[in-house]
Amino acid sequence: MSSAKNTLNNDSNNDPKNDPNNYLGDRGYLLTEQANPHSQNLDRLTAIEIVELFNQEDAKAVAAVGQEKEAIAQAMEAIAAAIANGGRLFYVGAGTSGRLGVLDAAECPPTFCSDPELIQGILAGGMNAMVRSSEALEDREGDGAEAIAQRQICDRDVVMGITAGGTTPYVHGALKEAAKRGAKTIFFCCVPPEQFPRQYDIEIRPLVGAEILAGSTRLKAGTATKLVLNTISTGVMVLLGKVYGNRMIDVAVTNSKLEDRAIRIIRDLTSLSREEAAILLEQSGKRVKLALIMHWQNLDVATAEQLLQDSQGHLGKAVNLFSTNNS
Repeated sequence: MSSAKNTLNNDSNNDPKNDPNNYLGDRGYLLTEQANPHSQNLDRLTAIEIVELFNQEDAKAVAAVGQEKEAIAQAMEAIAAAIANGGRLFYVGAGTSGRLGVLDAAECPPTFCSDPELIQGILAGGMNAMVRSSEALEDREGDGAEAIAQRQICDRDVVMGITAGGTTPYVHGALKEAAKRGAKTIFFCCVPPEQFPRQYDIEIRPLVGAEILAGSTRLKAGTATKLVLNTISTGVMVLLGKVYGNRMIDVAVTNSKLEDRAIRIIRDLTSLSREEAAILLEQSGKRVKLALIMHWQNLDVATAEQLLQDSQGHLGKAVNLFSTNNS
C-alpha cells in the first residue's frame, strides 16, 4: 500500500535492499526484476497461448492500480490545487517511464485546451530519447537535479517522479531538487516500501508483480503507469472545470475530427441541429464551453466570457452564477 512517509528499520540499515540510496547495486531483490513463474515456458507457447497469458497478467495491473486509489486521489487533489494557484505539474522519468510521462503531458492540450506549459514531461536524454534509447543517462542523478533547476521549479509546482523499479538516479535527483525548492513531490514505482523506501510527499505503488518477460517493465508496470497518469491528468482537469458531465468541453478544435466532436458535444447538450451547432461553434471562436453558455443563457460572446471568468472557467458554476444573479 502507499505511504507518504516511509522510514528505515535501523536494525537493517546494512542490508543493501533497505538502503534508499542504493541505486546502482544488485537490483535482483526488486519485485519488478523477479522471474514470473506463470511464464517460465514463454518460449514454448503458441501465439494464442501468449495472448491469453498477457491478458491474464495485464488484469493484475488494473487490480494493482485499484489498490492505490487513495494515493492517486491525493495526488490528483494536490496537483489541481497547485495548478489553480498558478503552479505546474512535471512528470520526470527515464526510458519507458519518462516516455509515458511525456505522452500524457502532450495529450492534455488537445484534449483540454490547456496551456502546454501547465503539464510537462521531463525525459532523461531529452526529446531525442523518445525515439532512440538513451537509458545510460538515467544513472545521472545530477542531470535530474539540473532539469529541475533549468525549469525554475518553485513551491507552487508539483513534480512526479516515475520509476518502475524505484531506483532511477535521474528521477531521485529531480525529486530531491524539487523538494529543496519547496515543490510538492510525488513518487511512482511498482515495488513495496520494504524494497525501496523513500520519503516523498505522496507515494503511488501499484504492485503489478513480476513481468512476463523478466525485468521488462514496459509491460505490466508500463500499463499501470499509463493507467495512473491517465487517471491523474484527466481527474485534475475535471476538478479544474474542463469537463461538463463526461464531455471534453474545452477540446481544442484544431482539425476536422475535433471540430466534428465539438459540434456533436454542442448538439448533445442542446436542442440544436448540426447546422445550428456548427454556426454557434463559429460564433464562439470554436470554444465549446463558451458556445454552450451563450446558447443556454442567450448571451453575447463578451458577456459569456466574463461569466466564465467569474466562475474560474467552471461551466456548471457559471450556469448557477447566472441563475443566481438573474433570479
